[in-house]
This record gives sequence, C-alpha cells and structure tokens, in this order.
Amino acid sequence: MALEMKTACMKCDGGLENMGEAWICSYECTFCTPCTADMKNICPNCGGELLRRPRRQPRD
Repeated sequence: MALEMKTACMKCDGGLENMGEAWICSYECTFCTPCTADMKNICPNCGGELLRRPRRQPRD
C-alpha cells in the first residue's frame, strides 16, 4: 500500500506540495513545518513522532 501524499496540513489546512516539506506520523497524519515545530514533532492525534515525509519523483 502506497503512502497517501496529502495536500493540506491537518492542523492549519495550509497547502502542501508533493515535493515540498511535510511531516507525518506512522498513521500518515500530515502537517506543515511550522505546525510540526509548534507541536514539538509529536502528532496530536496518536502521540507518535512526526518525521519528514519522503518525497516522490514526478512521473513522466
């Protein structure tokens, strides 16, 4: 099962680009960098660690 590349921060609803920086937990909750910093890299939904989301190469 592939990682779902969400397009908006789950806290502030700010836009996230596929190749842009975003942060996720193991349940794929997704946040922007400023919100992640405010939450001290802890997911407010599950309490898990937020890590940098991998980036995908664009498809041809």
